[in-house]
Amino acid sequence: MLPIIGLLSPKLKLFVQGRKTVFEVLEKRIESEDQIIWFHCASLGEYEQGVPVMEELKERYPNYKLLVTFFSPSGYEIKKNSKLVDIITYLPIDTKKNAQRFVELVNPKLSVFVKYEFWPNYLNALKANDTPISIISAAFREDQSFFKWYGGFMRNALQKVEHFFVQDATSKNLLETAGFTNVTISGDTRFDRVSHQIEMDNKVDFISNFTDNRLCVVIGSSWPEDEEVFVDFINQAPKDVCFIVAPHEIKDSGVQKLKQKLTSKTVLFSEKEGKSLKEYSIFIMNTIGYLSRVYSYGDIAYVGGAMGTSGLHNILEPATFGIPIVIGQNFDKFREAKQLQKLAGLFSVTNATEFTRIMNKLIENKKFRQQTGMIAGHFINSNTGATNTIIEYLSKKLE
Repeated sequence: MLPIIGLLSPKLKLFVQGRKTVFEVLEKRIESEDQIIWFHCASLGEYEQGVPVMEELKERYPNYKLLVTFFSPSGYEIKKNSKLVDIITYLPIDTKKNAQRFVELVNPKLSVFVKYEFWPNYLNALKANDTPISIISAAFREDQSFFKWYGGFMRNALQKVEHFFVQDATSKNLLETAGFTNVTISGDTRFDRVSHQIEMDNKVDFISNFTDNRLCVVIGSSWPEDEEVFVDFINQAPKDVCFIVAPHEIKDSGVQKLKQKLTSKTVLFSEKEGKSLKEYSIFIMNTIGYLSRVYSYGDIAYVGGAMGTSGLHNILEPATFGIPIVIGQNFDKFREAKQLQKLAGLFSVTNATEFTRIMNKLIENKKFRQQTGMIAGHFINSNTGATNTIIEYLSKKLE
């Protein structure tokens, strides 16, 4: 049915079309003597979690090739040309035939699944091939099928996993209750990933020209539901405050709708050439690839996704730069957001009035803003180290 549905959805069309040539690509790119480490990532977020581990393995074992598979087009399309990875493809649909063919062709020396996605046929095929299987940065919840009376099939699939590296004690306890003892609390590799960002060169010349030493609010990965919260505030904000808005969807129709709502002088990334950017109050990033560096220019961050049902986006990227964070109200499934809120480094709002109240306080009270930002930065630093724990284990499988 997927090809038919793909006629109605461009994303599903990519999902279908991208899988048609996977085996052909693998046959061309893999030599019989190649030693391969396979990482599977559901989408872009899971890829970013896997990067610190991939980088360390690449440095320690340069003779191995890294293969990364994606389930989602939103991950594959953005990272398909990554220089870190040797081969990037979609993961063929989890049928017994596909899984057996894939594992036979790749013959991975090690397989690593990042956070989510437990495909039973692939796990069975890897086990039959004697390939060690690890899950890293995993986060389990009580409402998942593994821990229900009807979840025997999925629990059986998890039996093929050699070791689980989980983010927290809750996940470990749930697995142990289900009979799994091969579990280590390592933490979340995303903290390692974002902590490295602050060590990089984050300068972006056109952003420097735009901010021009003004207090800057960065609105990252926003959706239309988020716009309902922040647009009125931006339109009434003090003149000495500038805003960078990076919408999650950058289709021209959506970007133009957002621009029309804004009454202050606004410039788009796509029309910045030849303009004196410091004369504008709002910069809309209708492009991708800059957001992690743009956060370094922020004094305050609003991270989108939690005002609706799309899911909260990455709060760790702004937190690593030691700035306070504001989000929407739907974040129950996001452990790091709940932790940072308890520490008072993050604030949740439910409507435009609450957004205005907290933003005014953060803008007007420099001491409050800086103290909140310090909490966010310390939160990142105190949670690093997951990569070392995982690498210590994986290295034993390759030596």
